[in-house]
Formats: sequence, C-alpha cells, structure tokens
Amino acid sequence: MTPPNKFRPFVPESMQMKEFTWRAVLLGLVMCVVLGAANAYLGLKAGQTIAATYPAAVIGMAILRIFKGSILEENIARTAGSIGESVAAGAVFTLPAFVMVKAWGSFDSPEAYWKSTALMLVGSVLGVLFVSLIRRVMVEDPELPFPESVAASEVHKAGQGTAKSAKYLFYNIGFGAATFLAGAFSFFAPDQDFFFRIGSLGRSALRLGPLGSTRTIPTGGVTTVAAPSVSPAYIGVGYIIGPELAALNFSGSVIAWGLLIPLFIYFLGPQLQSFLPAGQHDEDWLALANSVWRYIVRPIAVGSMMVGTCYTLVRMRKNLIAGLAKAVHELRAGDVDQKSVGRTERYMSSKTVFGLIAVTFLLMCVLYIYMTGIVGGAIAAALVMLIVGFFFATVSGYLVGVIGSSNNPISGLTLSTLVIAALLMVSLGVSGTSGVVAVLAVAAVVCVSSAVAGELLQDFKVGYILGGTPRTIQITELIAVVVASCVMYFPLLWLHVGNINKGGIGFGDKELSAPQAGLMASLAQGIVGGDMAWPLVITGILMGIAMIMFKVRSPMLVAIGMYLPIGTTSAIFVGGMIRWITDVIRKRQGFNEAQTARVENVGILVASGLIAGEALAGLVIGWFNYKYGKLPAVFEHPSYLAGVGVMALVALSLIRIPLANAGDPNEPAPPAAIM
Repeated sequence: MTPPNKFRPFVPESMQMKEFTWRAVLLGLVMCVVLGAANAYLGLKAGQTIAATYPAAVIGMAILRIFKGSILEENIARTAGSIGESVAAGAVFTLPAFVMVKAWGSFDSPEAYWKSTALMLVGSVLGVLFVSLIRRVMVEDPELPFPESVAASEVHKAGQGTAKSAKYLFYNIGFGAATFLAGAFSFFAPDQDFFFRIGSLGRSALRLGPLGSTRTIPTGGVTTVAAPSVSPAYIGVGYIIGPELAALNFSGSVIAWGLLIPLFIYFLGPQLQSFLPAGQHDEDWLALANSVWRYIVRPIAVGSMMVGTCYTLVRMRKNLIAGLAKAVHELRAGDVDQKSVGRTERYMSSKTVFGLIAVTFLLMCVLYIYMTGIVGGAIAAALVMLIVGFFFATVSGYLVGVIGSSNNPISGLTLSTLVIAALLMVSLGVSGTSGVVAVLAVAAVVCVSSAVAGELLQDFKVGYILGGTPRTIQITELIAVVVASCVMYFPLLWLHVGNINKGGIGFGDKELSAPQAGLMASLAQGIVGGDMAWPLVITGILMGIAMIMFKVRSPMLVAIGMYLPIGTTSAIFVGGMIRWITDVIRKRQGFNEAQTARVENVGILVASGLIAGEALAGLVIGWFNYKYGKLPAVFEHPSYLAGVGVMALVALSLIRIPLANAGDPNEPAPPAAIM
C-alpha cells in the first residue's frame, strides 16, 4: 500500500503501458538533430539557445497521437528530442575557441570532426552518468521547484486530460508564439535600453580646499537600465518560480547595472575607451556600458559563481553524500533484481554507471594525450575534468531545479572550470599552445557534461511527475547523446565555411560572433600566457563570500543575475511580481485550499503555454534566418511602448484566467501541479 504522503505520479507504477518503443525513439532522434542544429545556429549567432523541451513535447505528442501512442511514449520522444539542444550548447560555447586560438589549423577537416565529436561524446556520456548517481536526491528534493519540468509535464498531461485543461495550455501556446513573432517582425520593440548620463567621459580640474589646490577628478558617469524583455517565456518562468527567487535573481542585475557599471565608468572614464568596439565614438555610452558589463563585470560574476558553486555543494553535501553512498552500497551489494521493485524505481545499476565512468575516463586520457601531445598534463587535465565535472554537473542540475534549463548559466560554470584547469596547467609548467588546448579541452567536456546533466535531470523530473521508468529514460538519453555528438559538428561546419565563402572570417565574425567561445579563448590564452585580470575574479570571490556572510539565500542566483542580461532577469522578475499579485488577490478573496490549488494549477498551465509558445516560434525564426536571412521588419522604428501594452496583456492572462477558474469552494482540490 502506498504511504499517504508519498508522491503519486500521473501514471501509477502499477499500470503497464507502452513506453520505450522504436517509433518514439526514432521520432525523438529526428527532433534531437533538427532542434539541436537550430540551436547551434542561434548560439553562434547571438550567444543564446532556446530550450527544446517544449517543442519536442508538443511535436512528439502531436505525431504519436496519430498512432495512438501513450503518454509515456510521448515522454520518451520528448526526452530524446530535447537533449540535442544541450549538446549543441556545449559545442557552440567551446569548439569555436579552438579555431579562434588557432589550435586547429582548419575546422574543415576529418581531424577537426573526430576531435569535435570525441569531446562532445565524452562530455555528454559523462553528463548522463554523473546525474545517474544523484538522480534520486535531486528529483525528490521538495525545495527545488523545477519550473520547466513542471511546465513540460503539464504539456503532456493536458493532452491526456479534459478539453478545458488543454484549452488553457494550447491557447496560451498560440498566444505566446504570436507575441514572440510580433516582436520578431517588429510590430513592437521587444527590448529597449535606457541610460542616464551625468557629465562627459572626461576629467576636470577642480579647485579644492582653502589653499586653492587643484585636483583632477572624474566628472563622467552613466548608468544603463534595460527595460524588461517582452518575452512570454521569461515572464512565464518568473511566474512559475515565484517572486522570491525571481527577486533574488534580479538583485544580481541591480548590483551589476545599478552599482558596478556606473562606478567603473565614473572613476575610470577615458581609460575604458579601449573597451569600445572599433568605429564607435567616445560618447557612445550604451556601447561602453555593455562592454564594461561583458569584460569587467562578468569576470567578477564568474568569481562569485565559483564561490556560489562551492557554497551550493556544501549546502547539498548531505544529499550528495547520501546519494553517492547509496550508489556505492548498491555497487558492493550487486545488482538489484529489477523485477522486485516498482517500475518507477527501476534505474541503471550503480555497477554499470561506475564501470562506464571508468571506461570513459580512460578514453578521455587517450583523447587529451592525442590532442595536446603531453602525457602528464593530459592525465592531470582528465582528472580535473572528472572531479570538477561531477560537481559542476551536480550544480547544473541544482540550477535547473531552481530556474530551469533555459536560464541555466552553462557558460558561467564552464568559465569557472576553465579557470581551474588553466591554473593547474600553469602550476604544472605547461604553457604555449599545448596548455591552451588542454584547458579548452577540459572546458569543452565540462560544458557539454553540465548542459546534458541539467537537461537530463529536468527529464528525470518530468518522468517522475508522469510516472516514467528511470532506466528507460537513461537508456534513451545515452542513445540520443551519441547520435547528437556524431552529427552536431556538421551544422557548425556549414555555418563556419558558409560565412567564409561570403567573405567573412567564420567563427568570431560579426555574423557568427560566438561570444562565449571568444571569451573562453581569451581567458585560456590570458591565464596560460600569464596575462589575466585576476583582480576582477578575486573581487567576485570576495563578493560571493560577503553574500554568504550576509546569509543570502542563494549567492549563486545573485551571481547569475550579474552574469545574465538585465533584460532577461527583469522580465523574469516581472513574472515573479505577477505571481505575487495573483497570490495577494487570491488571499484577499478568501479562497479555500481547494480553490487555491485550482488557481495555482491553471496559472502553471497558462505560464507553461507561454513558455512553450515562444520556444516553438523561436525555433521557426531560427530556421527562417538560416534559410533566408534577416526577417523583414514591419516598422522601421518599432515602439517599445506597444511592447509594454503586449506585456500588460500577458500579465492580465496570468492574473485573470487563474483567478476566474478558482471554482466552487465545495469541489475537492486537484493534484498539486508543483512537486
């Protein structure tokens, strides 16, 4: 008999239905390649990727419904289809760096293909194996809201439930897609930057003191405030995670844009001119503020994220130790008879997981020795990757549990790894191209591993909610990451060579900026070459320690807010405030527990629809840009005020629809949407 407080999945574990079928797996693999390729383009072009979970869920559900597929089959198709985005993110954030530092003579060669594929394959397989060790403690942690997992599970459940539940979801998928497309075609401006200028970018000699002495002091200052992006997805994420976490995330952007950037510009003034892109004049405040954020504030954020990473691991130490101890105990005890446990408790044995990790580590050592030409440094790099990679994969999973995979700062975690690996190479006396290659190789594996780990944990949570079999999800993910790793090189190759054929320089060109890869290339060269702005990183470390001393709930979230664009974090904050307004109105109207549950569930459905709608539309736009170039603009100078009106409609939907569906107070409460 099931204990009364135990979570009950949507599909009871006693129920048998089709789950792992080849039609579901093949459909998922096709989506994996297509959605991964689209995200590779977006990542190289704009440094952003779009979560593929929702498109994969909607497409898989629509196609498998024709063949009368089950909800667990749909979950398998979505699981395989969504992981390609994570492999693509790891690839575009790191692989172009090898070309930028000229470690690879050409990206258009069989050698580049095998190296790229091997790095992606090792990283993605390790990501699956790492998460398999701590899956249970993370998925069952009641403190982690898993906003996008909840949203994805609602997509699946809405297709199985009543027409009314599906209506809330699919109508808002359409609304979210239409809103995003309207911004993309310039019916309104989805983003707007404002800045306040004080003085000029110079210094003035002012008379100070009774003796008439003069002193040159700075008189220029600026603060830049980006208005919230008119993004249904970001607003939906903020609504799901709630006002407290949204505010904590936004506080990092306030520190960055309201304090650090104005201070740097005010006191350093003309010395910052070197940060301006070529051709921009001294009074280009916006470009200067963005450059200060990218090259000064972000390294500070990386230092804080390193501290936040350590702090997160310390706080999770009991759960991590318990999870690892359980895995080791199972390894010693031997394989569990899978037939003796419930379907939702069946997972890949610890013996298999540890064995695969050992094999992958040996392959990684061989790969690093082949790429760098050194033995000791390569083995040391592999050890660093194995240890640091596990912890960062765990942190990535934790962050996905808090803010979802769409906002998971994989590049920030990778930068932290890159710094650690670079310091190790310097301490071992490894320098030059070999040292840079070793550092970038570690970063590439960790980047792919962390991205895959976060996405897989999100998939595990969806399976936990729906009642999927963990072992089936693990096997599906291993198949999918192998396929994705073998083909993800080709979209990068086509874009790189195509840009060169048009007269560009490939990776790093304005059309393929690959900003994360460029930053990693410069950091690797700077540290190994002895030219690194350590004061910035150390400042961030001290700031992170101060936040811990202030008892900030999550220093990592604050650091993420410093690292992410303020337009993104402010939009998430708007979503959190909308949730707060809804909760305040609900309490004032005196809804009982059953009505509160209905309001929360409908709100989750509406927010999930907005997230899924933008994700679908974003991938369509990405394909159109690749095929035909830039989208046509309806208005040459679109208005952000019109976008504010659209944002108000989004807010109205998230407030009015849930409150209007509180229902009769005498009706029983539905199952809670958030676990």
